[in-house]
Amino acid sequence: MMEQKAKLTFLGTGTSTGVPVVACVCPVCRSADPRDKRLRASALVEYGGLTILVDAGPDFRTQMLRLDVRHLDAILLTHNHKDHTGGLDDIRAFNLAERHPVNIWCEPYVERTLRSEYGYAFAEQKYPGAPEWRVHSIDPDKPFRVQSNACEEVLSWEKGYGYHHLPPQSDAAASVEVVPIHGWHHREKKLSVLGYRFGNIAYMTDIKMLDSEAEMDKLRGVEYITLGCVQTSEHHAHPSLQECLDFFGKVGARESYLTHISHMLPPYADFAAMLPPHVHPAYDGLVIG
Repeated sequence: MMEQKAKLTFLGTGTSTGVPVVACVCPVCRSADPRDKRLRASALVEYGGLTILVDAGPDFRTQMLRLDVRHLDAILLTHNHKDHTGGLDDIRAFNLAERHPVNIWCEPYVERTLRSEYGYAFAEQKYPGAPEWRVHSIDPDKPFRVQSNACEEVLSWEKGYGYHHLPPQSDAAASVEVVPIHGWHHREKKLSVLGYRFGNIAYMTDIKMLDSEAEMDKLRGVEYITLGCVQTSEHHAHPSLQECLDFFGKVGARESYLTHISHMLPPYADFAAMLPPHVHPAYDGLVIG
């Protein structure tokens, strides 16, 4: 069976501080190259007729406006760090525009963090205009299906009251299978992180190491792959540049991309020149697939 094709747009390719870093005067942060201007890591995937966002960090609003995104079927979260979840309150705009809740997919521990940090979005009696979302749990060992938000309940706004929840207008909607790639943010396996395979593209960011060799099997035959890298040398929570290159060589994808890039790596042009063929630094706005 032919692999379903996906298209991925890098909305943000920076590490948790973004690039340029506030108050920094290093050559990378002062670079005039627009490819060195990096919002926090996030990606928009168009796959099987669906529009899926991976992570919604503090730059979520800016990223949506910059790409003129007007529709989202789902948001997949990689883990619970603020640079990947800090923009979720801005889901409110999609609720109002599309008149549907937004489906969020994540591991159970990530949902627990959301319930703590965004308690008002889970309240039984919400204040008018609070974000409307539906959280779904991911089992890292099993593929899951993401479906169009057209089959979600309809939100009808009443000023001063908030949303009325009306029955869905459709129960037949497009869906796609997504394969979670389970890894760890630290070599000591302190924090679980998920990457995702969308047909021929695998998007991974803050993964220091995979959970097991079985996760490598999930990447067999992938054409495009990403991995986060913040510096050339060893790092406690991210792979070094050489670890990324070794990983890419093992996967054997046609093209490999580095994301979650910090100002400790060279400016874009210099960085690109030092990488082997078929390995590239990603940049905000780059489209692959």
